[in-house]
Amino acid sequence: MKALAELLLDRGFHVTGSDVQTPSPSMQLMQRRGLRVHQGHQDQFVPKNVDLLVYSPAVAEENPERQRARKLGIPELSYAEMLGCLMQDCTGVSIAGTHGKSTTTAMVASILSDAGLSPSAIVGAELCGRKKSGWSGEGGLFVVESCEYQRSFLQLSPSVAAILSIETDHFDYFANLEETIEAFGDFAERIPSDGCLLIPGHCAASKTAAARANAEVLTFDLESTADWWAADLRPTQDGTRFRIFYREKYFTEATLPIPGKHNVVNALAAAAISHRLGVDAKDVRESLREFRGIRRRFERVGSWRGVTLIDDFAHHPTAVKATLRTAREQFAQRRIWCVFQPHQGSRIVNLMDEFAESLTLADKVVIAPIYAAREHSGVEAGQLEKELCERAISQGVDCRFVPSLDRMIATLEDETRPGDVLITMGAGDIDRVQHEFTRRLQRDH
Repeated sequence: MKALAELLLDRGFHVTGSDVQTPSPSMQLMQRRGLRVHQGHQDQFVPKNVDLLVYSPAVAEENPERQRARKLGIPELSYAEMLGCLMQDCTGVSIAGTHGKSTTTAMVASILSDAGLSPSAIVGAELCGRKKSGWSGEGGLFVVESCEYQRSFLQLSPSVAAILSIETDHFDYFANLEETIEAFGDFAERIPSDGCLLIPGHCAASKTAAARANAEVLTFDLESTADWWAADLRPTQDGTRFRIFYREKYFTEATLPIPGKHNVVNALAAAAISHRLGVDAKDVRESLREFRGIRRRFERVGSWRGVTLIDDFAHHPTAVKATLRTAREQFAQRRIWCVFQPHQGSRIVNLMDEFAESLTLADKVVIAPIYAAREHSGVEAGQLEKELCERAISQGVDCRFVPSLDRMIATLEDETRPGDVLITMGAGDIDRVQHEFTRRLQRDH
């Protein structure tokens, strides 16, 4: 929603918004650019002269502002429907998949921008270099992070698309993996015959979905059996240097200044999509070399009393494992703390053992209360968190459940020591821990 507001501001729209959360620093920056953000949801926040109300999937029909819009006859569009309207007059580029969407979308948008194609973009996280997650360009390309939840990506009409991975997720909507694959198959079918779909060569679920595509299907992987592949991965001080190949031909050597093998795979996908859209190898190489990452993706937010602070969005076992594995590679001899905030009870219930196993890569684990977002479970508060904690302990993890932010801060103050690495992890508001440490650092200074 933030990215959409930024894009509309760029196009000259007058934008207001509402959020139950306290405005973040990035939202405060947007306020200075002309966006008015109300805290909470009240019907008086919708004036009579509004042309359109756009709502996120987390906002139900009973919301007082949506009720007010209906009373005044103001048209309503879901976030996904609005993106679909904006894409109609553009060449759409959709990045979908269970993992890697935000980073890959940001990479594609950055490469196209650096190559002078001036795309519009909607990214699910703020780009560290731009301090924006959405913008309007002068060219005809529209790059959009495209989510499968509620099949929202079926509102889009891309000419070029990627499915980065397919795993079970969004258990409040998809009953099983088969339903998820079916939705991605519907997405693949929407790409026109003169378009292109990129999928990972090792993912059987993605291949099943792509079988329904009418467009050309290309694969990417770290194996030479794929159409686009990367090899000769070598660690650098901050990231990875690697070579990119397209089928039998060498494409370029890239240096990515952000860590993790998963980001090499994201960069490979971004290179393939950008090349399909007319970008040459030199521009791909130079853009990737300058890519600074996105907020809350292994983001180094500073240090506090000798403890390195990192914030990450991981909220699925596969992503948790990738983040902690990257931390192990970056900080081999240091003690790693993981402060994990589960995102939605249904995800924990269905992936309990996978979460417990993924946390074994940390030395110390603190479980925060579940960030429920759009779901309301009848489970007693703290019950699932305690069960996850017990499962993790049974796998040898030094793990505990801490039911409040204040107690969590006190625990970390008492028990972390210089040289430790503290990773806050989750899709909710767990980054408040980092904000608190940053605030204390500024106060102490």
